[in-house]
Order: sequence, then structure tokens, then C-alpha cells
Amino acid sequence: MGGGGDEKKVLAWLRGLFADSGGSCTILRMPDLGQRLLKTIRSHEFLRAGDRVAVAVSGGADSVALLFLLADLRQELGVVLSVAHVNHKLRAEESDEDEAFTAELAARFGLECEVEIAPIGAADTREDSGARPNLEAAARDLRYAFFRRLIARGRVSKIATAHTLDDQAETVLLRMFRGTGIRGLAGILPRLNADDRNDSNGEIIRPLLTFRRAELRNYLRVRGESWREDSSNCDPSFARNRLRQRLLPVIAEEFGVAAIARIADLAEIARAEEEYLAGAENLAARHLSAASLNARELLALPLAMQRRVVRTWLTATAPDCSLSFPLIEEIRQLARDEAGRRLEVPGDPTRTVRRGRAEIVIERSAPQAGEQYEYVLRVPGEVDVPEIGARVVAGLVDVSSVPEPEREALLDPAQIGEELLIRNWRPGDRYWPAHSSREKKVKDLLADLHLTGAKKKLWPVAVDAQGRIVWMRGFAPPEAFLALGRQAILLSDITQKV
Repeated sequence: MGGGGDEKKVLAWLRGLFADSGGSCTILRMPDLGQRLLKTIRSHEFLRAGDRVAVAVSGGADSVALLFLLADLRQELGVVLSVAHVNHKLRAEESDEDEAFTAELAARFGLECEVEIAPIGAADTREDSGARPNLEAAARDLRYAFFRRLIARGRVSKIATAHTLDDQAETVLLRMFRGTGIRGLAGILPRLNADDRNDSNGEIIRPLLTFRRAELRNYLRVRGESWREDSSNCDPSFARNRLRQRLLPVIAEEFGVAAIARIADLAEIARAEEEYLAGAENLAARHLSAASLNARELLALPLAMQRRVVRTWLTATAPDCSLSFPLIEEIRQLARDEAGRRLEVPGDPTRTVRRGRAEIVIERSAPQAGEQYEYVLRVPGEVDVPEIGARVVAGLVDVSSVPEPEREALLDPAQIGEELLIRNWRPGDRYWPAHSSREKKVKDLLADLHLTGAKKKLWPVAVDAQGRIVWMRGFAPPEAFLALGRQAILLSDITQKV
């Protein structure tokens, strides 16, 4: 061996070879980690020869280890690798350094690196247990929107993320504490379709779900490789961090390190049972109307199936309701009660659940005078909307005549058609503004604007002939309707002076 650098690498290799785990000395042979991953990929059929795989790399140890492992296996697997990184700009210079580190890592392997700059704004966050905006959930939504776009553009066919067994155990525990059923206990799925709304064959895969976080770090130490540490992982305001730093060490100390793996095993068991029960639920649902539940037929089902059918029925008929175990139990009780009893639907004041003679139905409350309006708008053309004191105008314009910053509000005439319906939003309406991470309920978008009362109820939207909301006051149009050619539709509402 030559200089001191070689000695340090040897020492690092020896430290990784004999990794301390729970007070016992464990032999860790690095080639075994790669072979385990290869076996996992083949047994789950995660990858096939010819797949174009983007490894989602944050710069942290887990994703860096996944990149090294897949880089070593790419020839044997016959796949084409690339790297995908999202910079949320949450930690100022640290985030930019993560991006630079990931780009350098990709360059070392000669891999293309797709980088998405996706800052998280207030409109992207949602409340976590009523306490604070859930930045983790907002960041995840933005990342997965990026992954879906990569697949939709044909850049890749698979995205590989580095979720570990430890992540799985944390997810199961968090869902238990927040309230969940078998579906929630299934935790992080090993694979999922990139987008259920189209026919894309793209998938997001999690090949490290049976690997411990500690062994991945030891693997990198043996190779003498570094990784980035996310300082926000020490922030106790995040529930996952509190669980990771405070609860899991107690579980490992009191019940043994293997207890963490047993929690992850529960997710695998729950996933298989959820798949079976979902199939049985579909058979049971054939005998139940989509508009109502026959009380006698519902009560004839096994208890577990009663709850699943009620949950599915509520999700389909009252999508804005605040679904909970107590609500499901109240509806099951309603099936035993006399006709005429009613329940309010939490989260959706426009609907009630009523026990009829033989069935349970969800009814929409009759709107009061002046609460709803609808006007036909010819395109191009204009229409007065007295309820909001405005005139909505659809003008045909040349894209070149519109200032660059305003062009993102232009709509594609081919997508819009000759008529739009201008109306106020209704419960159940959903909208996906361009450049946002996901589709959201209109009521949630309006809540971000802190609107209340009549102003909120009368907020205008434009709906096309297929019932799609193509415009909403104060928000960017959906990406699918943005102008592509030289001419475009500019939709605007002009407040009228009284």
C-alpha cells in the first residue's frame, strides 16, 4: 500500500466489514448487499432488460447507496440508468449543495441528471393534524409530480426510490397513531403505477424496502463514499423525526432491534390481506347500488366487509366528507335504526345521510335562493354575472400580443370549444392549477385564500362541455388547457362598478 490515503481506505473497509449492531459484532460482506438487491429485483420483477430507470437521489445515504448498487448491477440487469433530483429550496445553500453533490455523483457514473427546481409555497402545504403545514407531504407531492412528468415524456420507464425497512416501520407507526385500517397498515407499497389516470406503463419502485438504513450507511463507508446529511431530519417539529429519534430507539432497546423489522413485516402482511379484501369487496358491492345502501344486505355482510363497503360508498358519493372510523360506525348503526333518522356529513355541510324504509341514502341539501348561478359564455364573447358583480370575457388574442409574464393565463381554443359554462363552484369540484404539485379540491384552494361567507360560495369557475373546470378566478389554468399555437383564449372577469 502507498500513502496515508490508502491506509485510511483500508481502515474504512475494515470498520464497515465489522459493523456494530445492537452491541453484537456482525460480519457484513459488501458483495452480499448487491446480490440481495439483485435477488429482490428479480423476485419482484421490478426491472427488466431494456428498462430506462431514473434513480431518485436526494444526496442522502439511502439514495446514494441505491445509486451505487444499481450502477454495479446495471450491466447484469440490462437497464439504462439516469438520476433524478428535486431541489425544494427549503434549506437555502444546503439545498443547492445537495443538488451540486448529486450532479457530480451522476457525472462520475456518466449518467444523465434530471434536476427539478420545486420550491414549496404556502398553497402547496396542507394541515397536519391541525397543527402546522405539512411540508413533508407537500414536498412528496411535488417530487412525484416530477416523476410522473419524466415518465409521461418518455424520458424513463421506471423511477427507483430508496425507501428502506426503517422508513416502512416509521410509516406504519405514524398511520397507527393517526388512525388507519388494513389499507393504511400496508404502509409504503413496493411498487405503484406512476399515474392511474392514463395508460402509462411507468412505475415507481422501492427495491430497498427489506434493507436497513444502517447497513446501507455501512456499505457506503466500506466504499469510502460520502453522502449529504439533511439538517431538517433533526427538526423535532416533524412527527416522523420525533418518532425516529425518540420512539424507535426505545422500541429497539426494550424489545430488541428485530422489533423494527417485525413492524415492517406487518405492512407486508397487511398489503396481501388488503389485496384479498379489496377483491371480496368488489364482489359484495355488486349487490349494492351506487346511490344507496340496502340496509338489510349491508348488515348481512361480515363486519369487516360492512365497514369497507360503507367507506367506499362514502368516498364515491360524498368525496368532500371527513372520513373517519366513528362516521363509518354511525352509518352502520343507521342501518339498524328506524326510517327517518339523519346524520350530518362531517366536512360537507351540503349533504346528509338519511335512513329510508329499506335503504341508506345521501341527500344534497336544497340550496337557498341566490346561492348558485350558471351562465352560458360564448367563445369568444362575454356574459354578465350579477351575483359577483362582474362581467366574464373570453377574448381571442394573438399570443405574440400578450406580454410574456401573462401568457401562462392563455387557453388553447381547440381545448375550450365554442361555449363555456360560468358558474360558482360546487362541493366535489376539483382543480389543478398549472405548476402546482397536484389536483386539489376547490374548497381547499379557496381556504388558502382565506375566503369566507358569500364571497367564497359565489367564487366563479368556467366549465367546458365535458364538465371539466378549465378556469378559476385567481388561479392559473390547468396545464392541459394552456395555449400551444399562435392564437389563444384570454379569459378574465371584470368587476363592474355599482
